[in-house]
Amino acid sequence: MDAIKLFNQTTLECSKLITQRYSTSFTLGIKTLDKKFHLPIYAIYGFVRYADEIVDTFHQHDKKTLLELFKADTYKAIEEKISLNPVLHAFQLIVNQYSIDQELIEAFLVSMEMDLDFKTYNDSRYHEYIYGSAEVVGLMCLKVFCEGNQDLYESLRQPACKLGAAFQKVNFLRDIKSDFEERGRVYFPGVDYNKFNKSAKTLIEEDIQKDFDEALDGIKRLPKGAMLGVKVAYLYYLNLFKKIKALEPEVITHQRIRIPNARKISLLLGTYFGYKLGLG
Repeated sequence: MDAIKLFNQTTLECSKLITQRYSTSFTLGIKTLDKKFHLPIYAIYGFVRYADEIVDTFHQHDKKTLLELFKADTYKAIEEKISLNPVLHAFQLIVNQYSIDQELIEAFLVSMEMDLDFKTYNDSRYHEYIYGSAEVVGLMCLKVFCEGNQDLYESLRQPACKLGAAFQKVNFLRDIKSDFEERGRVYFPGVDYNKFNKSAKTLIEEDIQKDFDEALDGIKRLPKGAMLGVKVAYLYYLNLFKKIKALEPEVITHQRIRIPNARKISLLLGTYFGYKLGLG
């Protein structure tokens, strides 16, 4: 392996390590993708994970300045096709290889900026945030899965957005306690955290179920090498959603809901064998 290939491979493996450290469920999903998709999806996750850490974790630093530097360095890396930041170098490799639209990257970074500026969200900000923080990440991954087939990408764009939206809204419900208590955020429009009740929870859940339903058709039409991994992620979040639905509002405002690792592995194996047997 020549020096440039070694550098590229090393940066991609840095993003793989980040994914493994930060997300058990995402790592399990990636492992069920065709091997050719592993490093590209790790690179996308590494990029969005580190941007998210800036706004959610580095409280002792000037987050706005850090995010501005991260944004500038991202665009510079993509334009110059190199960065000594391994996360950004890995990401630019994938952006340039798969022609990921800059609009998607810009929308994502705007949503990160929104986390610095907004604590409560009206309808327009809520939809803008979900698009930028979740839907575009799904679209970046879809660009990889479609491997240059623009017609296929366009036909799957809407279901991919719905899947990303479902995942993010489930995250909002799961993390409603920490988002409010640690960061002062309430993402759901018109929801008063201190008066979160069954009626408000039911309306949110009905909206999420619609997103899941619309996403499923797109999953069935994904390229073969991507379908299983995305189905695993879908089932993981669907099970988490069902678990949350069964709980009273006061439970999710007092604790973070999780799916045990044993259950994640069970979902992975069940989906894998169902797919192989033609049952999925």
